[in-house]
Amino acid sequence: MTRKIQTLNAISKKGLSRLPESYAVSNDGTDPDAILVRSQVMHELPIPASVMAIGRAGAGTNNIPIKAMSERGIIVFNAPGANANAVKELVIAGMLMGTRNLFPAISFVGGLQGDDESLHKQVEAGKKHFVGHELSGSTLGIIGLGAIGSMLADAAIQLGMHVIGLDPEITVDAAWRLPSQVKKAVSVDDLVKRVDFISLHLPMLPSTKDLINAERVKLMKKGCILLNFARDGIVNEQAVLDGLNEGRLHAYICDFPSNLLRQHPHFVALPHLGASTEEAEENCAIMVADQVADYLENGNILNSVNFPNIAMPRESAFRLAIANANVPNMLGQISTTLAEAGLNIQNMVNKSRGDLAFTLVDVGSAVPQAVIDKLSAISGVLRVRYLPV
Repeated sequence: MTRKIQTLNAISKKGLSRLPESYAVSNDGTDPDAILVRSQVMHELPIPASVMAIGRAGAGTNNIPIKAMSERGIIVFNAPGANANAVKELVIAGMLMGTRNLFPAISFVGGLQGDDESLHKQVEAGKKHFVGHELSGSTLGIIGLGAIGSMLADAAIQLGMHVIGLDPEITVDAAWRLPSQVKKAVSVDDLVKRVDFISLHLPMLPSTKDLINAERVKLMKKGCILLNFARDGIVNEQAVLDGLNEGRLHAYICDFPSNLLRQHPHFVALPHLGASTEEAEENCAIMVADQVADYLENGNILNSVNFPNIAMPRESAFRLAIANANVPNMLGQISTTLAEAGLNIQNMVNKSRGDLAFTLVDVGSAVPQAVIDKLSAISGVLRVRYLPV
C-alpha cells in the first residue's frame, strides 16, 4: 500500500530514507496519512481527516494541538533523547561562558582600538575584570533528569563537578541511566540553595511556569549561574533581571532571546541552538520516521505524547488498531463485536494512559467493513484502523 507523508519542515534525508520505498513524501501533498514536522506551528492549520499520525522530529511538542489530535485518535510522536547529546554539549558551553566570563570578555576585546602594542596594553590592564572560576570542584544542580539531564550529569561528573539532581517524575529507565554519584535534592528550594550552577531540563507545563521566580532567585548562592535550554516560560525574566542587578545571579545563559534582558552584560542568549546540530537533526528524523512507519504498518506505538506505548508481535495477517477513550467495558464491547462476526481473536493487547487507551487485536481471518463500522460506532471509540498484511 502506498502511504502519503507530508513534511511541514525540512526533514533530514537520512530520516526520510527509513520510510518504506512505497511511501510518497511531499511538502504539499493532499490527504496525507501522516505529517512529519519540526518547528512549524500547527495550532491554526487544518489537519486533514486522512491524517493518522503526526511525528515531531524533536522533543518538544508545544507547536502541535495535542488535545485536538487526541480527540480525533491521531497519535502524536516525538523523539525524546535523540537530541540529548547536542543539548548537553551546549549546556557545558554555557557553563563555560558563564563561569569564565567569556561573553563580556569577547565584547571587551571587540571594542578595543589602536595598534597592536596598544591592544596588548589594554588587554593586560583589562583582563583582571574577567577572572572566572573552574568547573572542577563546583556543584551543578539539574532539575529534570530525563535523557538530557542524565547525560549532562554524567558529563559534569567527568569534568570533576559535584551534581545534585531533582526530578519527581523520573522514570525507571531514566533512573537506571543516572550516575550513582548524583545526590538527590528534596525540593527545588533545597536544590537552588546548594549549587553553583542550575540547569533546567523539563517541559513547559502549568506546574513548571515561572519555576524559577523571585523567591527562588533570593535563595540562590551569591554568584550562581542559571542555564535554561528547555523552555523560556520556566524562568521568570523579571526575577532573573533583578537577580542579575543585585549580584545574586552572576549570569543567565539561555536559548531564548529577550528584549527585557538582552542589554544586560551578564545575559547571554543563543538563537535556539539546543538541538541545532546535523547529528541531532538526523537522529530525531530517523527516530520519528521509524516510529511513524511502524504505527502506520502495524499499529505499534513508541514515544507518543498523547497515547500509551503499545506493541504486539503479529500473530496473524489481520490486525485491528483501535484508539479509544479509557472507559469501562471497552474491551468487552470490542470482543463481543468480533465474536458476533465469527472472528477468532488470536491475540489482544490494551494499554491506557490517563483518559486515553489503545487496543491491538489480531484475528484469524479478514475483517469485513461492516465489522469495522460497528466497532467505530461503539461509544468512546475514536478511530479504528484495519491493518492486513
